[in-house]
Amino acid sequence: METLFEASLKDPAVMTVTWELVPGRGAREKAQDSVLLEAEKAARGGKIHAVSLTDNPGGQPALMADALAVEIKALGIEPLVHFTCKDKNRSQIESQLYALERWGIRNLIVMSGDYPVSGFQGRPQPVFDLDPTHVLELIRELNGGLKFPLPKGTGELQPGHFFAGAAVSPFKHTEAELLCQYYKLKKKIDSGASFIVTQLGYDVRKYHELLLYMKRREIDVPVLGNIFLLSYPVARLMMENRLPGCVVPDDLLAQLDRERSLPDKGLEARLSRGAKMYALLKGLGFSGVHVGGHLVTCEQVEAVIEKGEELSASWESLIPEFQYSTPGAFYYFRKDPYGRLNELIPESRQGSRSSLSERRLYGISRFFHNLIFEPGTKGFALMRSLAAKLKGSRLEGLLHKLEHLLKTLLYDCRDCGDCALVDVAFLCPMSQCPKQQRNGPCGGSFQGWCEVYPGRRRCVYVRAYDRLRGSQQESRLEEIPVPPCNWDLNSSSGWLNFFLGKDHTAKRLGIEEPSDQSR
Repeated sequence: METLFEASLKDPAVMTVTWELVPGRGAREKAQDSVLLEAEKAARGGKIHAVSLTDNPGGQPALMADALAVEIKALGIEPLVHFTCKDKNRSQIESQLYALERWGIRNLIVMSGDYPVSGFQGRPQPVFDLDPTHVLELIRELNGGLKFPLPKGTGELQPGHFFAGAAVSPFKHTEAELLCQYYKLKKKIDSGASFIVTQLGYDVRKYHELLLYMKRREIDVPVLGNIFLLSYPVARLMMENRLPGCVVPDDLLAQLDRERSLPDKGLEARLSRGAKMYALLKGLGFSGVHVGGHLVTCEQVEAVIEKGEELSASWESLIPEFQYSTPGAFYYFRKDPYGRLNELIPESRQGSRSSLSERRLYGISRFFHNLIFEPGTKGFALMRSLAAKLKGSRLEGLLHKLEHLLKTLLYDCRDCGDCALVDVAFLCPMSQCPKQQRNGPCGGSFQGWCEVYPGRRRCVYVRAYDRLRGSQQESRLEEIPVPPCNWDLNSSSGWLNFFLGKDHTAKRLGIEEPSDQSR
């Protein structure tokens, strides 16, 4: 059952257009009325293929996208729901997917989501139980007819009909940030993402870079480029990282500052810039565009589309207008001989930027891991035998306490019992990442800093990349899919869970629980 949005994306003759609208806080407020009014115009106009609906952008409470999606579908246009992984555990995520399937809402963009900032009587408790790779995997299983255990046998659901995509940012400043985005992109594709939407940026080389990277890695899914009709006030918020994942260079901000003094407050310039970006993205080979902007009307979006189509025949002449790079930014590919786009030759990589203390801790951790936790070694055989003897004894609790003390001192352990240290270069994603991401970074980092703690804490995946880069093993961050934490193991010994075949690493390596005879 193919949606109209899906059909347009798969048709090379069609430039797909999605338009992002924000549901806003409340249920029957002006914001919701405005969204429905504009969506109705889009349905009548026929130029926009889907209306996308955000999920609490900026970490602020708002109406669930699902509710408006049902109403918008009834207006005769496809809704595209921003399906974020925040604020709900895996059971609630599964329940939400069932509701969307029942309502006939098929199109989803799966994202980590912005960290919660404010709510009723203070900041909400963050919940990041699954990451986008896990949700995409769940959706793929739902589409195939999810199988689940029953007291007697196995149950199976009717197949779902979701068309799910994901997001990526090619606009990251540092080598570590950028490569980790691309590593996670590969995991998202492997988990079932059917299309990709870029995050926000204005550097044409970066847009081109993403397409070249996907070609180099033989990733063949449709990509929508992000066009945000940017006003000066919103640009300021983005520069302050209050809208995480958006990149606005200083020279563009200065241009917007000049434009806001015009009689129309820069509106015509914004629409013209959007039309030029439309033409550029079409010329580069994008399958479509994802249009957004604060208080943008349907008429303005349609004007961008019409003018963009007019300009598309001469798109190459527009390249010099969108060289909005940030000083010192890393590019995956070399600049082409004309100094405008890229050639298919990777840039030289930098060495590890880890501090001496980080390198030492990583080296020590790796040494003991290889000594004890690698199957086939004498240390592994000894510890596995010891674990079998300790299981269920009084000494099991003592070992757990000693392990937790040591790992808390070295890694700030959260005692989840399903340890992912080995997956993230011996950094704990449960404590070092506020979103507890196990398969790569979210899109909110800024110049290497964590979205939640800018200027205070580096993104854990930037640190992991730098640690692994020293031994040319950074691609490990792409190679191994890490399942979500198994909360059955919470507050138990991660060491014993590994040697007894219980945690995710043991299952990946085929380690089974020792038989009674081996105890």
